[in-house]
Amino acid sequence: MNNASKLNPVLFVGGSGVVGRRAVKALRDLQPHLPIRIGARDVTKASALAREVGHADAVRIDLERDDLGLPPGSAFSAVVVLLKDDSLRTLRYAQDQGVPYVSFSDFVFDIGPEVALHVQRPTAAPTLFLGHFLGGTVALATVHFARELAKVHAIRISAVFDEEDVGGPAALGDMDRVAKGVPSPLIRKEGRFLWATSEADITRTFQGVDGTPWNGRAYPLLDVASLAAVTDASDIRLDFALRPASRRAPGQGPGHEVIIELEGVKADGTPSLVRHALVDSDVHSGLSGKGAALAVERLLGLTGGAPVKPGLYSPEGVLDAAYVVSRLQEWGTRIHRV
Repeated sequence: MNNASKLNPVLFVGGSGVVGRRAVKALRDLQPHLPIRIGARDVTKASALAREVGHADAVRIDLERDDLGLPPGSAFSAVVVLLKDDSLRTLRYAQDQGVPYVSFSDFVFDIGPEVALHVQRPTAAPTLFLGHFLGGTVALATVHFARELAKVHAIRISAVFDEEDVGGPAALGDMDRVAKGVPSPLIRKEGRFLWATSEADITRTFQGVDGTPWNGRAYPLLDVASLAAVTDASDIRLDFALRPASRRAPGQGPGHEVIIELEGVKADGTPSLVRHALVDSDVHSGLSGKGAALAVERLLGLTGGAPVKPGLYSPEGVLDAAYVVSRLQEWGTRIHRV
């Protein structure tokens, strides 16, 4: 047994929401003895979840207060924020406690204020940006598959979601921010980062797992920047398409699929196209929550090595990609070459 039971609780801010519930349950599955605090405005709802997962309590969170409305002397082992905290009081709180901070709801255009806070206090706490597709799980799977190639030239990630898989209030708020604030997605094209504005750059037709053609649109997630830093691929993009509920197979729920295409060369110089699929029968919040749980487990040093030291991180700099792929398969995600 590791030392999970001896740690202070992990605080989930927004822990009773759609993604939060799944993150809490996934972390409990990974670490049965780790204490958890579920922070929410609706303590009744959070308390019900705490009773369900066990070894957990609910606390009321007030993002208008520097102490988050928590009792004096409260201590945590990590602060995981599953909603958009425009005040960044949650980050300051984690820095004051010197504990890991996980930022889940930041798009690629959001991270400037958090970077500035880290620059001012670079040794205060580990700060993990997790505003990646499906909680960083797809970026990590991409890194894992890319190891087959000596050089990656292009990365194309495509996803098909059910039209009824819209997430909770936090997810809807994020989509509204994108629509109103920054309608241009970030892509990498011919070696340059580009805020795409033309329809030709924003949209792309791709093939689903079963060969169905889909019309996808790019989205401003952090995956493009992270994967460019890791692979230096010249072309990187992430596209989403919606599947009408009427096109589900009989008896099928609102699951989703992700296709990861990597184009490059093998060690012997042979050109190669690597294409893998991740197919999951749960709503997309399921994989997102699991990504957050895996990140917390690693930050605390409960798997994969010692606790992560203060610094600014993205998921591929913290988690082992092969471990994440293995865990997803254990949880029921079907991952295979297509």
